[in-house]
Amino acid sequence: MTTSGVVSDLIQRQILFVGGKGGVGKTTVAAALALAAADHDRNCLLVSTDPAHSLGDIFGHNIGNTETVIAPNLTALEIDPDSAAAAHITLIKDQMKTLVHPRLYGEIDRQLDLASHAPGATEAALLERVSELMAVAGSQFDIIIFDTAPSGHTVRLLSLPEVMSAWIDGLLRHRARSDHFSSMLKNLGGGRKSGDDLSLIDAAQDHDADSLEGRINKLLTARRRKFIVARERLLDTSMTAFLLVVNPDRLSILESRKTVDTLQRFDIAVSSLIINRVLAENIAASGDFIDARRAQENDYLREIDKTFAGIPSLIVPLKAHDVHGLDVLRAIGIELLTT
Repeated sequence: MTTSGVVSDLIQRQILFVGGKGGVGKTTVAAALALAAADHDRNCLLVSTDPAHSLGDIFGHNIGNTETVIAPNLTALEIDPDSAAAAHITLIKDQMKTLVHPRLYGEIDRQLDLASHAPGATEAALLERVSELMAVAGSQFDIIIFDTAPSGHTVRLLSLPEVMSAWIDGLLRHRARSDHFSSMLKNLGGGRKSGDDLSLIDAAQDHDADSLEGRINKLLTARRRKFIVARERLLDTSMTAFLLVVNPDRLSILESRKTVDTLQRFDIAVSSLIINRVLAENIAASGDFIDARRAQENDYLREIDKTFAGIPSLIVPLKAHDVHGLDVLRAIGIELLTT
């Protein structure tokens, strides 16, 4: 089932998501691929969306919530969900304050401060940041690689563009019906209108683009467009790929299978499977323990081959030492591209 050249093709895309169950080594794979892309003259941004960030640890470099250059052609960013949520709420406050009288500013602050603690607020802010980054793939950066949170978070992240786009569509339709009804009443009463008599119902307008209603519609439409673009890029297989990291163990296989099934419901295919931390065949160790582990691992490898049939994959052997630093990551990157 191992296929050569599959991963080398993935770093030619503009967006690459690296996901999997927590602890399978997806950060190592994402970091190694990002360094490999950079070494192939691809200006790469490596983004961690996992609250338990480990990019800085694996590179031996302080990264944090700002874009940080860590090697030629390689920039890294660890999104802080709390900071993203705070910035998200601040932006909404600023936008809303342009639409109301100053005496309502205090109420806006109070309501949105409460909303910042609502379930899903942090995840929505994270989605907003990811969508903004996806928009600059191919322009500001040749490729953006996302080291995503564990699979459950990833699935929600990938499904939210459609959900939030539908929600915003609903708001726009609601406002359109309200504006349309208002237009009819004003025009029947001699109010301002545009167009001829045949456009009385369909094209009459009761507000200018700079009016309160016009500015609200503009904000909602811009937000809708952001998520639509993110979804379109997500579904464009020529632009975006999803790579899944799995270990030869029961829980990793079960969660990865659920992830593949869920992604398929959103028309998102897993482009490649990395089977990480496999005991190398040339390990000279023997004995009851190692023999039992190898036998169990072989069973799981056969199960992976059967469960994920049709998905190109490659095996990354278990390393004898901890993985950190540019030299080790570069070696793994070369291994991923040439296996």
